[in-house]
Order: sequence, then C-alpha cells, then structure tokens
Amino acid sequence: MKVMVAALLMATAISGCAAPATRVSSGLQRYGLDEQRADCVGTRLQRDLSLGQLQKLGRAAAAYRKGDTDPGVLTVGDLLRVAGELKDPAIAVAVGKAAAGCGVLP
Repeated sequence: MKVMVAALLMATAISGCAAPATRVSSGLQRYGLDEQRADCVGTRLQRDLSLGQLQKLGRAAAAYRKGDTDPGVLTVGDLLRVAGELKDPAIAVAVGKAAAGCGVLP
C-alpha cells in the first residue's frame, strides 16, 4: 500500500478550523487510502505529535521524494525511513505506531 507525501503535507498546511487529524485523513483519502484507516492515521499522529513535529515530518517527506520520477508517492517503508532519520525519536515511534495500529504496513 502506498502513502502519499501530499497527505503529510496537508498536516503542515494547518489553517482554518480543520484539525491536523482531519487534514491528514483528507489527504490520505484523496490519494487512495480508505476512510477508516486514513482517519486512524490522522488521529494517532495528531494525538502523538505536536504541530511542529507534524510539520517537520511533512517537510522531510517532501524533501525525500524531491527529484523522483513520481514525487507524489511515498511508500510506508519510505515514510518510516524518513521518520527514523529525523533527530526526534518520538516522530519515528508515532509513525510506526500509527502505521501498525491502523493496518497500513506493507
């Protein structure tokens, strides 16, 4: 299953009334993840990460795919790798827990 970078970028573009979980979920759904798992991931990441951490993850994920032939696609493995490379272990733990707990692991 593929997770899209744009879904994470939604978390970085927090504006208006929508909660980060809603923005993450909407982005994941737009790129093919079913509503239940998208909501699950969004809720878990919002619960476990600060807005700053969500933004940091979104920026790192976008940079990871820059120059790729399909830069809009980020696999779960890619996302876990990106999260693990950040100097904030809480981000890697939260992403891993969300992916496993929501059934989006490959």
